[in-house]
Amino acid sequence: MSTKYATNVKWGKETIEIQLDPSAGVAGLKSELQARTGVPMERMKIMPKSKGLWKGVLKDTVDLSSLKLSAINPPVQMLMMGSATLPVEPVKKTVFLEDLPPEAAAKMVEPSGLVNLGNTCYLNSVTQCLRVIPHLRDGLKTYQPSASNGGNNQQTQVHAMLLKSLLGTLDTLDRSPTAISPNNLVMSTKMAFPQMAQTGPQGQPMQQDAEEFYSSIMGAAATEMRGDAVIKAAFHGANCSGDELNGATNVIDAVFGLKMEETLTCDELTTSGDKDAMETENSNALVEPPVTTYDLHRKLVCNIQGGSDATSQVNITHIAEGIQLSLTGKLEKYSDALGRNAQWTRSQKIARLPPYLVVQFGRFYWKSTPDSQDHAGVKCKVMKPVSFQGVLDVYEFCSDKAKKVLKVARDKAAREEEDRVAKKLRGEDEDKKEGDGDAKMEEEGKEGAATGGDDEEEMDEELKAALAMSVEPEQSPVGPGLPPNFQGLYELFAVVTHKGRDADGGHYMGWVKADNSDSRKKRGAAAVEKIADTEEDNDDWFVFDDDEVSPCKTEDILKLKGGGDWHMSYLNFYRAKK
Repeated sequence: MSTKYATNVKWGKETIEIQLDPSAGVAGLKSELQARTGVPMERMKIMPKSKGLWKGVLKDTVDLSSLKLSAINPPVQMLMMGSATLPVEPVKKTVFLEDLPPEAAAKMVEPSGLVNLGNTCYLNSVTQCLRVIPHLRDGLKTYQPSASNGGNNQQTQVHAMLLKSLLGTLDTLDRSPTAISPNNLVMSTKMAFPQMAQTGPQGQPMQQDAEEFYSSIMGAAATEMRGDAVIKAAFHGANCSGDELNGATNVIDAVFGLKMEETLTCDELTTSGDKDAMETENSNALVEPPVTTYDLHRKLVCNIQGGSDATSQVNITHIAEGIQLSLTGKLEKYSDALGRNAQWTRSQKIARLPPYLVVQFGRFYWKSTPDSQDHAGVKCKVMKPVSFQGVLDVYEFCSDKAKKVLKVARDKAAREEEDRVAKKLRGEDEDKKEGDGDAKMEEEGKEGAATGGDDEEEMDEELKAALAMSVEPEQSPVGPGLPPNFQGLYELFAVVTHKGRDADGGHYMGWVKADNSDSRKKRGAAAVEKIADTEEDNDDWFVFDDDEVSPCKTEDILKLKGGGDWHMSYLNFYRAKK
């Protein structure tokens, strides 16, 4: 077998890389170049660039085997002249989409939709959002019903069937280039949650609540997907410490769970924390200590004021205002100090953050109808607009301990941004100073030498500050699976919307963010399209209207705030921003 040599052939502005086979002769070399460039063999003029080759234009009689190609530093350099008049063979063979297997074709087209099997849009929309959560899917792949989870009882068997059908539906969506029918998932959902098998007067399936389906399936998964093995699998094999999990014993609470710190303070008495009030009040005044408890939640609620509380003067227009409103409130509770019920103030803070965060908009509420003889009440929908952005900052909703951890990364990011801006400004100043002449450069050099002592002092101060930062005590983690230097920012990646004025009817759709990493690499971060008059990236998204899938943009997602008969956000899915 003859030895081949790496060769670069310069042709105009192009460089053709080939493997030169001396045993094929000049004809073999020209034949390969003809196929690569389209220059006919008889019109080629090939000349050497590396030393040790032939002299002048390469003739057909030259024996390439006689050349000492091994003595030439690779690659061998040649120069070719000639005009291309022949068609060039494609480097890669063209493969049509129809010729690809279904698994490969599914990766080349838009994501697949789900067929509506009769008012199952609530299920289809939520399933499309869960599809892009790898932690959940990895946990589902590892999950196996076991006796320790009560694997022999009927409820566990039904839940196991539900979770397996969910995973099967997600995997089939990835492999299919066309819409699929979620028969098994719909059937297992109605078996696990009989209320979702209700039918209308004509026997048709009734519309169900997308949030109720989401919460139900998360509850079933939390009951079944327990243990260190399945949690470890959900986090890609990483061991999550007890401090990170902070009470989470299953995959759902580890991936979606928020540990909430709730504090109750009595409005009618001085609390033990009000030191200033204690000094001014009678020393015999009754004191009621605040009551602090912890609980796990699997979503935040954006309380859209109105409807159920028409007397309130609070006007919610942004998701952050609605979340803050839902974390505070008044309630009546027994007071030990007073010996009777009293008014208390409830305040909740987030003590542990998850890698994925779900926010429910309080669009629906129950309105009692005491004057009606047909029903006791009706389910109504709040249509008012509540805006949101592509990034949600939860820092202000966190407990003091969690804020202390997040503040380290936030301060670091702020310093880096200040340094970046300062360097940019200095760079602009240096550009302006260029070309001012040698005399000015000498003058600046003399001034730098004169102030060298001051510069050294500044460097000493910076070194001390850096050393002080390096010996700061390590903060306890604020949640499992969060990215390094997490600042409490969450990126919106999926939305479930509801269209229609009827809470028990209407239509649900799913909106899922596309993978924009490839386009960012090609265009560069500076070339990313922005939404007009904002710093918001106008990324690619897909809207899933059951089996119909269409592309859209971030600017279309931000219009889902409500206020009319158009689709409005009901469930927002966020992931920790890197």
